[in-house]
Amino acid sequence: MSAPFDWTPEHRAAVTRFLAAHGIDLGPFHVEPVGDGHSNLTYLLRDGSRTLVLRRPPAPPLPPGANDVLREAGIIGALHGSAVPVPEVLATAEAGEVFDVPCFVMTFVPGLVVADRTPEALATADERSRIADGLVDAMVALHEVDWRTAGVRGRPDGANLRQLARFGRLIASADGTPPPEFADLDAWLIAHAPKESGAVLLHNDLRLGNVLIAPDPPARVAAVLDWELAAVGDPLADLGYLIASWPERDRAVTPVQAFGLAALEPGFPEAAGLADRYAARSGRALTDLPWHVANAHRKLAVLYEYNRRRAARGEGDPYYADGRAVAAFLEAAEAATRG
Repeated sequence: MSAPFDWTPEHRAAVTRFLAAHGIDLGPFHVEPVGDGHSNLTYLLRDGSRTLVLRRPPAPPLPPGANDVLREAGIIGALHGSAVPVPEVLATAEAGEVFDVPCFVMTFVPGLVVADRTPEALATADERSRIADGLVDAMVALHEVDWRTAGVRGRPDGANLRQLARFGRLIASADGTPPPEFADLDAWLIAHAPKESGAVLLHNDLRLGNVLIAPDPPARVAAVLDWELAAVGDPLADLGYLIASWPERDRAVTPVQAFGLAALEPGFPEAAGLADRYAARSGRALTDLPWHVANAHRKLAVLYEYNRRRAARGEGDPYYADGRAVAAFLEAAEAATRG
């Protein structure tokens, strides 16, 4: 789990005052953590008559630039009312207003998270197929949003190589040399980096476990969650990540694919089926998709290696301590380079 955070009576009182200042009357509430706890922290606040959702970073210290919840709240706010289903942001707080870190509160959207198995209410082949279709369609809708009008800033030109370099710096030596186990993959990615196929708002972590599915049939995406990594870039970067997060039958599973093992159940398509639907719905060519899949696995390998090093120093999240996770991502990336 991320760095722990313990709610105190003072925290509860501060949240109650903060919400009241924004016209939200929340009585004595129960706090329920949700999610896997490896990024920003999410809590349900229940007072018996209503439920709200509070989002905040883990307890300090944090890596530079990480866990920017106010930026995340701004993106969710910009998307509210669009074809992309998101909660409504109700209030935001700077560091020191409620906690020693920023936070925001949003509406609670009823729904089910599909992770290691499909919830019983939707556990048929037809409903699983609808879940996958809805996930891809949410991505297509996101990529149709005018990110400039939505107030999101970005530099889409050169984003593919720029992201490759930015992540590489997290684990490179002082002279910029990548770790030996990354060297061949990095060289391939640099040599084959495609020009951006467009400029869209990317979720950058859009996978099966990051959407809420409406609890009753027919299955539909009720909300897309976890916008902390959203950015502007090549639309195939999102699709490549979705493919990289999707477990495949008869193949080794990466740690991120393990979060969505339900995708192996009857009715869910293979990863190629997701790509086919995206191409049909968006009209985009997928010529460079293998590069983006390989890059998604490499990005995850970098993040896990960066956090493995922090865990080895006694910092951050011990979830990342096992170095075998990095090897799994690198193997998947190398497989993607072969098509």
